[in-house]
Amino acid sequence: MSADSPVSTEPAKGTVVPATIPASAVPADAPSYDVVVVGFGIAGGCAALEAARAGARVLLLERAAVHGGTSSLSGGHFYLGGGTAVQQATGHDDSVEAMYDYLVAAAKEPEHDKIRAYCEGSVEHFDWLESLGFEFERSYYAEKAVIQPGTQGLMYTGNEKMWPYQQLAKPAPRGHKVPVPGDTEGTRLVMDLLRDRVQEAGVEVRYETGATNLVVGEAGEVVGLAWRSFDDTGFVLAPAVVIAAGGFVMNPDMVAEHTPALAEKPFTLGSTYDDGLGIRLGASVGAELKHMDEPFITAPFYPPSKLMFGFIVNKQGERFCSEDGYHSRTSQFVMEQEDHAAYLIVDSEHVEYPKFPLVPLIDGFETIEELETALALPAGSVQKSLERYNELARAGDDVDFHKSADWLAPQDTGPWAVFDLTLGKAIYAGFTLGGLRVSVDGEVQRPDGSVVPGLYAAGACASNLAQDGKGYCSGTQLGEGSFFGRRAGRAAAAQH
Repeated sequence: MSADSPVSTEPAKGTVVPATIPASAVPADAPSYDVVVVGFGIAGGCAALEAARAGARVLLLERAAVHGGTSSLSGGHFYLGGGTAVQQATGHDDSVEAMYDYLVAAAKEPEHDKIRAYCEGSVEHFDWLESLGFEFERSYYAEKAVIQPGTQGLMYTGNEKMWPYQQLAKPAPRGHKVPVPGDTEGTRLVMDLLRDRVQEAGVEVRYETGATNLVVGEAGEVVGLAWRSFDDTGFVLAPAVVIAAGGFVMNPDMVAEHTPALAEKPFTLGSTYDDGLGIRLGASVGAELKHMDEPFITAPFYPPSKLMFGFIVNKQGERFCSEDGYHSRTSQFVMEQEDHAAYLIVDSEHVEYPKFPLVPLIDGFETIEELETALALPAGSVQKSLERYNELARAGDDVDFHKSADWLAPQDTGPWAVFDLTLGKAIYAGFTLGGLRVSVDGEVQRPDGSVVPGLYAAGACASNLAQDGKGYCSGTQLGEGSFFGRRAGRAAAAQH
């Protein structure tokens, strides 16, 4: 572009906010429902089911040809606590207060009413999920892992046992996994059961049909929406619309605007339709957008858990975080380093090699001097970090970064293996955490806190527990999506 070329002020295509349509422009014979739900992932399915069970006539629209959305791609964890049947059966004492204290500590800007409701309703929600037609296995997986390898029903999926959280809340495992081996089949099981319950409740489901615009009344209230299915278009009216249309990780323009780190090199975790349309529909009626700059980015270096005994350095050869954190917490610290570069160093007494590593092995080195030279790290830097780490490990007290004594051990037996945590070398993946501002019942809110009458939101397009990447726990996406989806559905049904 030449110096005198005009600079475009037009918004990028993927960030365009759809225009609203006045109710007066909708044909008189447009069909009407009590509640219309947009999106058939975990949040939308739960909203539709609860609205129908509350007596509402419900229409559920899904752009894909099948139900499930991004929920079907998730790891299968539901973050639940406060004394669930699995926690009790496996001897893990938990309370509403301990769960509440932890989630408040883990949130970037905690909304206390939502966290309180989530924790107080967690045991009931656990029972509700099982009433869909499955049971979480009453068993516990004690190893450090991203997800249980088998059908174990419970494991730690956050930072509950690490500093500073263990000082702020009594730790308890809360990652409840559906009893199906693997990382996605369990969630598909839940989504299939949810589909069956939705059908039984009389919800009308239209696949390959997406919302395009919101319909508003004279006072700005949402009274319906416009839809498209291939070349067919139309309108539907309803006193309550629930948006549960996912995040925006698959929209390059929105990612570039809000979470540019996701555009650098990570794989995106989402379905085709995680394009932020639901968020932009909310924006079209004045909704506030919250935490849009918060991504979840991770490249787990465990399992095997034995690698946790190693230490991590940056390009200066210096430690910068505790290595025993939940994988996304560690990865967020890596993102803050120069060139997003970091290296996990493990001695021969503690190294194990994963079969399918997301974090690649660079090599093994007979001496630390050789390691520093090969990685172009400052001479003596890693040696200094190693000596300090070994000193702390022998004392059993990491006063520098508060790594748990459970994962402290001297790394003084060569050769040393080095794994590359650098963005672009390790296989990072991510998704978005921001969305529409909503009340505890899913009412979409404006910047001044007032609600947009008739509009609700839940799931990945809404901001609820407000976790950032360092405080995120596996299971909160499915957990809060289903929990707050239910609340939004019940609140929406109360409008008819």
